[in-house]
Amino acid sequence: MLENISIGVSGRGVRHGHLPDIDTMFAMVREARVFDHFDRFPQPGEESLYMRATEKYGVPIRTGSVVYRAGGNLADMEKNLRIAKAAGGEFHNVLLNTTDTAGRALGDAEVVDAYLRFHELGEAIGIGIGFEVHIDMWSEDFRRVAPVARAVQGRGVPFNLILDHSHVLLKLESAEEQDASGIRDDVESGALVLDPFEDGCIVDEWLAMDITRWLQVRTVSPGGPKNIRAQRYGGGGWGRACQYPFVRPGPGEWHSPWQAWRLEPSKQVVRKALARHAAHAASPLAYITTEMIDMPDYGDNAGYSLFENNVAIATWIRDEARRLQVRATEVLPLQAASRN
Repeated sequence: MLENISIGVSGRGVRHGHLPDIDTMFAMVREARVFDHFDRFPQPGEESLYMRATEKYGVPIRTGSVVYRAGGNLADMEKNLRIAKAAGGEFHNVLLNTTDTAGRALGDAEVVDAYLRFHELGEAIGIGIGFEVHIDMWSEDFRRVAPVARAVQGRGVPFNLILDHSHVLLKLESAEEQDASGIRDDVESGALVLDPFEDGCIVDEWLAMDITRWLQVRTVSPGGPKNIRAQRYGGGGWGRACQYPFVRPGPGEWHSPWQAWRLEPSKQVVRKALARHAAHAASPLAYITTEMIDMPDYGDNAGYSLFENNVAIATWIRDEARRLQVRATEVLPLQAASRN
């Protein structure tokens, strides 16, 4: 099931406490023996250090992410893509802001145009691109994703989605979060279903479209809690509830009560994505990354080890894929017997 999927770890999560040097990060990834690649393109001024580390430890850099605004300089975009490609990158995650460089809100047509520009650049350079489901980006209103994808496909171009389910699930039991993207009325009426255990949920829609090229796995808890150990950039209050420890924190490592059942919605999305990929030849899923990271909306100032959590998630994903494969081999003979 995972033969054609590369499992990586976000470079922002290769740390137990303070961020180690680049050489140490790559050594940690190799020694964990559960990751196929490193997810973060070389940072400005550190290109040679990243290249040296990837060659030394045999850990490829395949994916990475950059935040952009529509209307930006195409030369800057091209530079980023060329740096990514030179580092061995295969796929570039475009985090497209809700507004353009002039501060104007982007309509769907402008998002489509931006995607097509990035796709054309990527094609010329030889690196794939995709747009992510993410808070503070155009896709935070999840209702926009499918129409944009279909519009891109209508232009004869494949739409690649980076599915970060944490940005969906943090809104599951939070009116505040639903209001942040204007979806509360649709959630309350049932027109928009966020719960991955419910039929017709938004994740099911995206998976059925076979557009998910990259699955990002970060566990969250429906309804919070917020990261009360970190202030948002710009003084915007506590960090948002975009991360919930996968491993039970030790005493003093976490600011809130921890309960294992709160992980289940996140796990359900992963199970659904793996099952879809196994059952449908058209599934484009090629990358899965573990995303327990720093930054205020996530695990900034966390007392628990981000890397320990990422290793545990990758191990669980591999185990879950094996379980799904075993179930499939058990069911198929039964089906064949029932037809005889």
